[in-house]
Amino acid sequence: MLYNSPQDWRDAEEKRVLLFGMSGLGKTHVSNLLRDDGGWFHYSIDYRIGTRHMGEHIADNAKRHAMQVPFLRELLMTDSIYIGSNITFNNLAPLSTYLGKPGDPAKGGLSFEDYMIRQEQHRVAEIASLLDTERFAQRAVTLYGYPHFVCDSGGSICEVVNPEDPEDEVLNALEQTTLLVWIKGDDAHTEQLVRRFDRAPKPMYYEPGFLRQAWQDYLTSNEVAPDAVDPDAFVRWTYARALAHRQPRYAAMAKRGVTVSADEVAAVKTAEDFETLIADALARRTPATT
Repeated sequence: MLYNSPQDWRDAEEKRVLLFGMSGLGKTHVSNLLRDDGGWFHYSIDYRIGTRHMGEHIADNAKRHAMQVPFLRELLMTDSIYIGSNITFNNLAPLSTYLGKPGDPAKGGLSFEDYMIRQEQHRVAEIASLLDTERFAQRAVTLYGYPHFVCDSGGSICEVVNPEDPEDEVLNALEQTTLLVWIKGDDAHTEQLVRRFDRAPKPMYYEPGFLRQAWQDYLTSNEVAPDAVDPDAFVRWTYARALAHRQPRYAAMAKRGVTVSADEVAAVKTAEDFETLIADALARRTPATT
């Protein structure tokens, strides 16, 4: 690890961390807080995916829909209008909308194979964005003059790496650049996340094997044809399974770094609070895991 003790961390002139865990547990909130403090560069993996690595896919999809409207088609064909996504750190709707949901086309669903094509595009983009971390950590210092760096990863990071493989290329690159910090939720947080997702189900990325099995299980248990699946119902059903699927993968990743609780993160109000939180997490590590 970059920091083997609380003192190593406190003495470091350049502090670098990568936050990971389920979406909704505070990764972006803390990253925004650190950025607003003035001394931290905020690198958002989802933002990088949606701009650099999938921006063209997102824009082309919007244009495809616009081309179905005669008025907009005419303007597009004459380069009279511009269509692009306005993705931000706090508004990732263009990315999630592009990913879509499989099921009944009358309800906005995609065919399952088209859905899987977009999932694969996201997998490739997420890996590329994660491997961009080192370059952005260096740019933060050399170009912008930020002494500290926080990588705000997506909830699906554990789906695009093999946490059990000590030779995993992505994890090795991240571990050499940052301190991996797992924001861990408890059962109460899980219930809260499920309720939140149930109110507003959104597209997400899942590991292909898990997703194909979930699709087959859903079709079988509900005795429904692929083109009759309610897209929202499927992603709600899948999300609850994904929480259980991801927990052991996050836990395996955390062996390479430190763990903090979602409640501890919620109590962070300043950059100094965060630095103390990480120092305490390093102090909790046992000799067997250092």
